[in-house]
Amino acid sequence: MGNTKENINIMAEFEKNAQRPFGMRDKIGYAAGDFANDLTFVIASLFMMKFYTDVMGVSAALVGLLMMVAKVVDAFTDVAMGQIVDRSPYRAKGKFAPWIRRFAGPVAVASFLIFAPYFADKPMGFKVFWMFFTYLLWGSVCYTGVNIPYGSMVSAMSDVPEERQMLSTWRNIGATVAQIVIAVILPLVVYVTDAEGHRVLGGNRLMIASGICSLLAVVVYMICYSLSTERVQFVNDKKNQKNVGQLFKILFTSRAFIGIIVSALLLLLVQLTLTGMGNYIYPNYFNNTTMLSLSSFLGCAVVLLLSTFVTKLSDRIGKKELSGVGACIGAAALFVAYIIHTDNVVVWIILYTIAYMGLAFFNLMCWAMIVDVIDDIQVKNNVRSDGTVYSVYSFARKLGQAGSSGLIGLLLTIIGYTESTAFDTEVVNGIYDVTAIVPAIGFALMALSLLFLYPLSKKKVQENVEALRLKKEDHK
Repeated sequence: MGNTKENINIMAEFEKNAQRPFGMRDKIGYAAGDFANDLTFVIASLFMMKFYTDVMGVSAALVGLLMMVAKVVDAFTDVAMGQIVDRSPYRAKGKFAPWIRRFAGPVAVASFLIFAPYFADKPMGFKVFWMFFTYLLWGSVCYTGVNIPYGSMVSAMSDVPEERQMLSTWRNIGATVAQIVIAVILPLVVYVTDAEGHRVLGGNRLMIASGICSLLAVVVYMICYSLSTERVQFVNDKKNQKNVGQLFKILFTSRAFIGIIVSALLLLLVQLTLTGMGNYIYPNYFNNTTMLSLSSFLGCAVVLLLSTFVTKLSDRIGKKELSGVGACIGAAALFVAYIIHTDNVVVWIILYTIAYMGLAFFNLMCWAMIVDVIDDIQVKNNVRSDGTVYSVYSFARKLGQAGSSGLIGLLLTIIGYTESTAFDTEVVNGIYDVTAIVPAIGFALMALSLLFLYPLSKKKVQENVEALRLKKEDHK
């Protein structure tokens, strides 16, 4: 009886909070969530490979392999977290936001532990263990614990498609600000000049920078928790509830879900190859880490510029259609870069910025597109499991992250990159070729996937929204 009364009070408080109108508070709060996410995610994706190859002396192939193996664990932790979130009770702040507060501290600590230059003289076996253990703790446990509920929360903050697109756009604004902090500022701080005049990564400097970013992440997570408001309550019919096996069958027979998964995998392959190889092409091929910061800043500036009008543009053209056009632009720019093989860093940055503009269209809209997929599944199957769907989508994205890391490590090994050959002519030319051609092919495949596999055109999305509106009215 006491529990029933407590639940009634909790839901009454939730419903009171849900009356707050959607507005700038929600946009800033949701943006803060991905700002905090990327304070740990970007530093790992941008510097971990470089740190373990150049500071810890681990081979690139082994680093890439271990990052891929670690991601396999996410097959279980992501989906498990999605199920936990879907089945967790509502609190006054909602179903999703409380998990952000619970995992804010653990994810920050785990991120800081990854970069440990004081272990550089330890036996190789210990260094490999530490790399695997800390990366697994951060990515498969702590980051999953905060990111799955954060990503799922967008469905609960609004059921209006335009507002969801705004949240997707603001999420990317938050991520872009984090990228400015890490990808633009940190290269100016963490690189030092060695006795031979080469720009090399400073392990102690990176560790300190990681600690600062981790502390900042906790603060920004709390801003996300405080400012974000959940308004939409999801209650599945008991008779329509599905177990994990049934949900997986629904997901992987959904063309929309398969389409967004394939497209997201290719998006991550392109984005992380460009960012990951930036730590090799600028210091090794161009011998210029200042331009690494400049290229990162220009990429971020493009995202911020596009975010000011992408919602209106997607309303007019459609999210699928606009993303496909952007992928074609990116492919064209990088194929040109590969063909001309320029040694002029300014020419490279211009082509890189054009390519990043093409990438930004899909990046700004993909989080709203996954909600379109969730709506489509609900229309077709009469089941709503935002946490589970988002968790499987997140797992696919992590496979893309792992795949790009493994691919980068493999390709660097194939071209002969080691600590001792890092500035050899043949090796640095190989670095240029990999940085241009791999993302170019990824862009081309992404365009094909969006235009011909993913089915949710502007017209279909509008039809699904109307179908759910009518269904909601029928239940009143």
